Amino acid sequence: MSVAKLEEHIYLIDAETAGIKNFIASYVLKGERVAMVETGPTSSMPNLLAGLKQLNVKLEDVAYVAVSHVHLDHAGGVGTLLKHLPNAKVIVHPRGAPHLVHPERLWEQSKMVLGSITELYGEPEPVPEDRILAAADGTVFDVGNGVNLRVVETLGHASHHQSYYELSSQGIFTGDAAGIYLGGVDVVVPTTPAPFRLDVALASLGKLLSLKPVNLFYSHFGRACDAAGKLETYVQQLKLWAEITKQGLDNGESFESIGKRIFERDAAVREALEYVKVHPILGDTVLTHSVRGVVDFVQKYGLASR
Repeated sequence: MSVAKLEEHIYLIDAETAGIKNFIASYVLKGERVAMVETGPTSSMPNLLAGLKQLNVKLEDVAYVAVSHVHLDHAGGVGTLLKHLPNAKVIVHPRGAPHLVHPERLWEQSKMVLGSITELYGEPEPVPEDRILAAADGTVFDVGNGVNLRVVETLGHASHHQSYYELSSQGIFTGDAAGIYLGGVDVVVPTTPAPFRLDVALASLGKLLSLKPVNLFYSHFGRACDAAGKLETYVQQLKLWAEITKQGLDNGESFESIGKRIFERDAAVREALEYVKVHPILGDTVLTHSVRGVVDFVQKYGLASR
């Protein structure tokens, strides 16, 4: 477990899920009180609690735990974490809230989609309903000393996805709305699992660009500068994947063939391919699930609604 100071009031805890470094980030914002963004999965809660202790955060001072969406790698551990945070409320999209209260269906669906990866994450525990804040787009949560989080609804990756804008750092906690950032090679790769909505995701990216951010705080993984450039590049990357997919479908190509051509033509994926292929989680989620999400979208909607 490692902790890094990013801004005067923003810290990153590496959740080190299943011992995997630089994969899932939880962010800690210190004002008069404390807010957290993302928890990671249940299996990472000991690391997260150790990180809070290292930051000298009193558990009773944590006011908010904000999650971008309810997928296990982002919010699977929130029910477990709340047992240690007596005063914290969970900020989540209204469509995601029921899955935190009753996570059984989410767990079963995750096992079907992710298979053995769920064993690395661990089963989520329920969140008491009275500790959930189902937040609308634009809602602001203030923790004092000029530190606050503004909810930015960013659908597309999921129908219950939201990001968070923090004014003093001019930063956005992107969740999965802006892809996966691989700092070692300074590239972004898509995270577009089915049921991905390309048209909605592009609209969400436009919303993030309109905020004119300086920093992006990726859940996967870490801070990136040149925020506008990263977002614009991701827009073009998603469009490229969709165009390659449309050509492949029109030519009757197989899923495997379409995926191969995407990896050949996307410079960012080529740059990251060797790292991604051997990663115990990204190897499946990027190279298979993300391509499947784009293929499914194009099969259903084409490119007319890009």
